[in-house]
Amino acid sequence: MLANVINLPAQHDNSHLFELIAQDIETKGFSIRPGALPALIAESLLSHQLSLNSAKYQDAGIGRGEDQITNRFVRTDEICWINGESDAGKRWLDWANELKNYLNRRLFLGLFSFESHFAHYPQGAFYKRHVDSFKGNTNRVLSLVTYLNSNWSNDDGGELVLYQDETDHVGTRVVPLMGTLALFLSEDFPHEVLPAARDRYSVAGWYRVNSSMTDRVDPPR
Repeated sequence: MLANVINLPAQHDNSHLFELIAQDIETKGFSIRPGALPALIAESLLSHQLSLNSAKYQDAGIGRGEDQITNRFVRTDEICWINGESDAGKRWLDWANELKNYLNRRLFLGLFSFESHFAHYPQGAFYKRHVDSFKGNTNRVLSLVTYLNSNWSNDDGGELVLYQDETDHVGTRVVPLMGTLALFLSEDFPHEVLPAARDRYSVAGWYRVNSSMTDRVDPPR
């Protein structure tokens, strides 16, 4: 008697992509990989983000925890944190954790945790030049962004501009095309998001190290 066979999606082997990212981080401090996020993850993230109603979003702020403030002169996007409750969020967090483990083995970065959120930039929204972590804070070590926009043209704008340092005024532009990955050392690269001509969808995340002290757990678990 033949057993019923259940056809499951093949396990995606990320080792080649992760090695390319590791080499980029090691040699340049950043990695731009167009269309590199596995399609199943990218498509499920987009589908879930499009299903979010406005009540799920909050105006993006500057800073963290009690020190966070909203400043619409600096940024005008809206965000929704990813906690892994949805299938899409779980796939994304599992993939990000697999990358974390690979980079720790390969580059000895000591990455401890990962936090991320959906980001929606309505038409005209922007995020002015900033850094994700100030020198010596040792909280956010590696920033990760992936984009969820199909058929994005040069006229649509909304590029991420990644600068080498404070003296760089040209930068490297990243078009927010579906599945493109952008990673960079959080302390080292100022960056901005240019205004978009239409709705722009993405996921932003940060790998953090364990900077816990006697009376404070950071990052919180």
